[in-house]
Amino acid sequence: VFFHGAGGTAQSVFYAFEMAEAHGVIILAPDSRDQRTWDLVLGSYGDDADFLSAALARTLERCHVDRQRMVLAGHSDGASFALSFGIGTGDVFPQILAFSPGVLSPVAVAGKPRIFISHGVNDRVMPIDVTSRRFVPRLAGLGYEVEYREYEGGHTVPTDVVQRGFEWAFPRPAR
Repeated sequence: VFFHGAGGTAQSVFYAFEMAEAHGVIILAPDSRDQRTWDLVLGSYGDDADFLSAALARTLERCHVDRQRMVLAGHSDGASFALSFGIGTGDVFPQILAFSPGVLSPVAVAGKPRIFISHGVNDRVMPIDVTSRRFVPRLAGLGYEVEYREYEGGHTVPTDVVQRGFEWAFPRPAR
């Protein structure tokens, strides 16, 4: 499941489709119900979580999905939603890819998902010093397995960082 950033739509995550294809995975890319951002970022779970639950149920009915490889992912507000929602649904989504998250506010804890976080050192939208550089030690201190990548750049996610996230989440079997 790949969440778009604030003001975006499902089409905003198109950059990940080719990598998903190369790794043999499908992407469920919902639009936020509010169309500005995800409900958690606005204060609580509601319509987005309900819609996601229905969309995921329908996807699981129609597609063969290895539930041990399910991932919540996103960039910016989408990363905030993936990270916060994912900690509460770690028993369902064993992995989280968070590219430049700005908020970490889970309302529940379930399971212990593996977490990949990346962030640009020059991000002025979600400044790294008050976001990822605080989130990563907090999560590691709580016993989460976290892989963290900083990169030169601002509030974009470079292709090579997305690629590294996909390789981390969907490793190819050793030959």
